[in-house]
Amino acid sequence: MIKTDVQHVKSFINSEEFDHALEQAEKAYQQVVDGTGPGSEWLGWRRILASPNDAELEELSRYANNIRKDADLFIVCGIGGSYTGAMAIIKALNPVFKNNGPEILYAGHHMSGKYLAELIEYLNEPKEDGEKKSVYLNVISKSGSTLETALAFRMLRNWMHETYEDAQDRIIATTGPEGGVLNKIIADEGYKKYVIPNDVGGRFSVLTPVGLLPIAVAGIDIQTLFYGAVSMFEKEKKDRSDILEFAAARSVLHNNDYAVDVIGTFEPELNGFVAWIQQLIGESEGKEGKGLFPAMAGYSTDLHSVGQLIQEGRRNIVETLLVVDQPYSSLKVNEGDDRDTDQLNYLAGKSFHEINRSALDGTIQAHTEGGVPVIKVVLDKLNTQQLGELIYFYELFTAVYVYMLDVNPFNQPGVESYKKAMYRLLGKDN
Repeated sequence: MIKTDVQHVKSFINSEEFDHALEQAEKAYQQVVDGTGPGSEWLGWRRILASPNDAELEELSRYANNIRKDADLFIVCGIGGSYTGAMAIIKALNPVFKNNGPEILYAGHHMSGKYLAELIEYLNEPKEDGEKKSVYLNVISKSGSTLETALAFRMLRNWMHETYEDAQDRIIATTGPEGGVLNKIIADEGYKKYVIPNDVGGRFSVLTPVGLLPIAVAGIDIQTLFYGAVSMFEKEKKDRSDILEFAAARSVLHNNDYAVDVIGTFEPELNGFVAWIQQLIGESEGKEGKGLFPAMAGYSTDLHSVGQLIQEGRRNIVETLLVVDQPYSSLKVNEGDDRDTDQLNYLAGKSFHEINRSALDGTIQAHTEGGVPVIKVVLDKLNTQQLGELIYFYELFTAVYVYMLDVNPFNQPGVESYKKAMYRLLGKDN
């Protein structure tokens, strides 16, 4: 179950503001449910939960399992929502220091020639037994024309065809139903294709084949993930208080001229999820001169970098913390000797989860006393079911909150500005 705690915000706002914002949040929620808000043609992320496609989930799982049996490496080639959702779940649930199946690598998320050259060099390196690596490539792009992804795909597709006689069977395209550059390539080459629904935007697409195929290849149960989101979808119909309070608190702070939301966690496994949230909320609310800038922080590491600024810098900062209640590991501090040379005997027998939780609680206390409103988003435990719930929780929260700003949550007109300038400088014909 996902819960929110806005108690550490209420000393910074008055009760009348908050109560009015709750009323506005309920109205915004009804806009989402009724499909009456701007961009309502992009509500497919709710539709897929209302009518789960079990046949697609089973087919994705089966196909991913076949890849897992053969692949040494699986490359996710995409940018923005085409890779952040999958990466968030894989980093959260898979072991840090060993692969649970094929190694998952990413490409097409920037235009670094150094990175791409070194990736291809790594692909060319034989395995310890001297055999060449077995590589699969999943390109993800609704249009196929996004430059970062298209460039990487051109280079990697060329490498795949030069390396494998069966390259056609190793390349999977996840794209729109029809049209666009990528569908032309698929038609020419016969690559396997998965469809991104027309009514689902990129940053809301993790529970479509965009995210589900890479997540399944990583060995994660996508049925449990998907139905975790479905359970939150059903729960929200009966009790949406946590989402509405979260949206109301953030809206009041936004309207009171706070400018930055530092989104952080004391669980390093969730740093990728924070990155997914950054894109989801940032690209949704940052329009028409509105929005809180979503900064990212990984604690307790970043308490030793930006922590000073958060504690004593300009008082225009909000903090949102992802919290996990139950321990993921039972590791405890070992007993020291009687000399207590490292002066840590006072922690002997305590779990690292307990110590980390004390750091969390101490940080919230210090930051609140220092003038920073803090919102907590709390998971019972870190598992596949809860992360599925959290995906939909944040998608719905984002839609409700951004509607409260009188902004369309589902478009991104500003993204096209850099593309137009870049293409002009590169000499592309319009």
